[in-house]
Amino acid sequence: MQHSVTGSEKSDNTRNGLHQKAGGYLTKSLKLTSALVLTGLVLAGCTAVDRTTTGSVNKSTGTKAERSIEQMNAQQLAQAAQSYGAHYQKNPTSKVAALNYATVLSMAGRNDQSLAVMRAIAIQLPKDKQVLAAYGKALAGAGELDAALDAVRRAQTPDYPDWRLLSAEGAILDQQGNSAAARTIYQKALQIKPGEASILSNMAMSYVLSGDLPTAEKYLRQASVANGSDSRVRQNLALVVGLQGRFQEAETIASRELSPEQAKANTDYLRSMLAKQGVKKQA
Repeated sequence: MQHSVTGSEKSDNTRNGLHQKAGGYLTKSLKLTSALVLTGLVLAGCTAVDRTTTGSVNKSTGTKAERSIEQMNAQQLAQAAQSYGAHYQKNPTSKVAALNYATVLSMAGRNDQSLAVMRAIAIQLPKDKQVLAAYGKALAGAGELDAALDAVRRAQTPDYPDWRLLSAEGAILDQQGNSAAARTIYQKALQIKPGEASILSNMAMSYVLSGDLPTAEKYLRQASVANGSDSRVRQNLALVVGLQGRFQEAETIASRELSPEQAKANTDYLRSMLAKQGVKKQA
């Protein structure tokens, strides 16, 4: 869900994310880490929340249209919402139309509307595993985590588990504060799909939530070079490095994904926020 924004949009996105729970050896007043996890936040901006992928990667699931949606910026999302919405209105019982429209609504931050679309198609197709998985994602996006967990688990096939659903389940468990259970689930997913970027990224974000930034960095570095990784994983890596006070290294990583101006603006903003919170630069 990488969507580059600038100026006030970037500041708003970033500042809105700086009011969550701090963790680890960062000072108690530092309120950055949970925002990184729950929004897949990169300082260049991310306009929507995907709560079944706590890190930010190009998913291996979904339709081709769904994957292309995740690369749109805010203006493109608004246009896509109109287009997919019109198609959905003509075909409200179409699984593909519903999935695509729900995805673009979620990416645009219209989570309640996305949930309504998925709830309607789930009634039509109550045993369709792809629909159930997407319904769980929509529930999580709307903050209905218990229902989301139930939907994702009902979509799972215990005797032949789907690693994507396991990873989504772990992300929901993390948001419920059950990091130990989440990491156990991620390990099960990695046994099925070793080296998968989305699972590694989710594992990394789990450690960010608990304030263990060095371990989070380890998993993000693995995710950044894994198949299926995208720019947002590396930008999150830059942010985790920056949160540890290694600003020059963070800027170097970010500059591979962003323009030099964006990379510098991101690290400058992060540096100023950490300075205000009293976090000292590390060697």
